[in-house]
Amino acid sequence: MKRKRDEQENMEIVWQTPANPPQRHDYIFQDGIRYVKPYYFEFISHAKNRWAGKTIVDLFAEEFKGRQRDYYVSAVKAGRIQVDGQIVPVSYIVQPSQKISHFLHRHEPPVMALNVEILNQESDVLTVCKPASVPVHPCGQYRKNTVVGILQAEYDLAPLFPIHRLDRLVSGLLILARSATKADNFRQQIESGKVKKQYIAKVIGVFPENEQVVNVNVNYNAREGMSTVEVEGSHNGNTPSNGKAACTKFTRIGTNGKHSIVLCEPITGRTHQIRVHLQYTGHPIANDMLYLSECITERSTEGLSADRAAAKSGLPLQPNPCETCTDDSQDDSSIDFSIDPMCTNCPNLAPKGYDGREEGLWLHCVRYAGPDWTYECPYPPWVSL
Repeated sequence: MKRKRDEQENMEIVWQTPANPPQRHDYIFQDGIRYVKPYYFEFISHAKNRWAGKTIVDLFAEEFKGRQRDYYVSAVKAGRIQVDGQIVPVSYIVQPSQKISHFLHRHEPPVMALNVEILNQESDVLTVCKPASVPVHPCGQYRKNTVVGILQAEYDLAPLFPIHRLDRLVSGLLILARSATKADNFRQQIESGKVKKQYIAKVIGVFPENEQVVNVNVNYNAREGMSTVEVEGSHNGNTPSNGKAACTKFTRIGTNGKHSIVLCEPITGRTHQIRVHLQYTGHPIANDMLYLSECITERSTEGLSADRAAAKSGLPLQPNPCETCTDDSQDDSSIDFSIDPMCTNCPNLAPKGYDGREEGLWLHCVRYAGPDWTYECPYPPWVSL
């Protein structure tokens, strides 16, 4: 940690860096939501070539648009934005590769207050039931409110190396290696196609009884945060395909006429692959607002109208924690954290645009199996029809 005096507010602040591990007391539980107490944090980046020649204020105002220009002017004057460890004037011209620090009062997005349940603990491998809404590892605005952060804070388990991905809103089996060497061994097996993966999903309508194999390219649009499929014949000879080869096998486990429970076995591992392939079949995940869209084909949409209407209305369809990821946290009777006079999120706990009241997708990872190992996770309660 760094101790530093804020030049504008004349207050001493303790700044955290990525080297400071999450602690149990960093979390606040309220109304079924896990919050992180806001904390001071040093974001570090190195000037890209395209940043060179811009003033320090112009750089932040153009590249980091989450805050107003006036904030960045005040932050530079207060020494909360520095270059190579030095306070600079607002007119300072940035040069390539310079170290740029932004000392910020950090508010992490909240997540659902569900346990990260340990399923199996070995000397070199840890498996857990990842709750929906919690990211696997630090990314974007999330650092402490992640599976890796929570395991370190509550179980003193570190370092941990996730060996596969799970979308933030997906629950289920997550395998973490206890060493970089073990993680590399797992990843080599996954990349060479030696690992079989199984998920369970609850989808719209009566899914076909026979096994369905979807072998359709997937194209992920990072700006929109969603994937699309590239249907054969949608490109002419002069238009290159941007999608990546993707294949998923689907097997119906059961149906009640309105929804079906489907076993999903992705052969490849593209972003949102299962979700967009199920949409392609005409049977999207029943509470997947991102893919409950009008572009669904006419294969079989029985039961879709009510769920689509609920999604469009903004009404929750139903929260669904895994049986092993139940909420046993108690609300904190008092919320105590420092209010920062320059912070654009204070006095709120969550950053603007986040309230933590997201439901988990009806998509759950249940099994990973390699050449000589198998790990499993219990089914979630929504599997019953």
